[in-house]
This record gives sequence, structure tokens and C-alpha cells, in this order.
Amino acid sequence: MSSLTLHDVQQTVDNWIKRYGVRYFSELTNMAILTEEVGELARLMARTYGEQSFKESDKQHSIADELADILWVVACIANQTGVDLTQAFEQNIEKKTTRDSERHLNNQKLK
Repeated sequence: MSSLTLHDVQQTVDNWIKRYGVRYFSELTNMAILTEEVGELARLMARTYGEQSFKESDKQHSIADELADILWVVACIANQTGVDLTQAFEQNIEKKTTRDSERHLNNQKLK
């Protein structure tokens, strides 16, 4: 599993849910879970790169694991709503490239 594509991620999540998870949570529940997972990542980021200090309970979490949790839930939502993440990502990159091809290069705040 060292070179998973987005398609592989979506298929792996779907297979796991069908085998171990019984069924998908509702789309709305998964949206709430995604928000929760992003909050957990934010907490770690604030402690790792910000001014907040770690509590003992924070030390058992990792940024990598929180990002993987977020990817998992994003794959769930994509599967449930019929979104092909590979196609969506490719279209999104094209949109950003067209819209922002010079915007960041010309942004004085980034120089």
C-alpha cells in the first residue's frame, strides 16, 4: 500500500466499510466527523507550531494520523456522493492554474 492513488484510497475505504463498518454513516454525520477531525488536526498544529503547550493527552496523537483520518472521511463523503476524487482533483488543479497562474507570482506579500 505504498503507492495508493486517490481511486485506491476510495476503494480501500469502501471495501473496509463493507467488511468491518457495516455501512457508511450518513453524509451529514460524516460532515460532522470531518469537522471534528479537522479540529483535532488544528489542535495539534497549534501545539506543534503555535504557542500552545501540549497536554499529556495530546502527545498520543500525530499530525500524520490526523491527516489520514481527514483523508478517510473525505473518501467516505466522496464515495457517498458519487465524486471521483481523482477527476475532481485534476479539475481543481486546472481551475487553480487557470485562475492563479500569475496571481501568486505577482503578489508582493509573498516576495
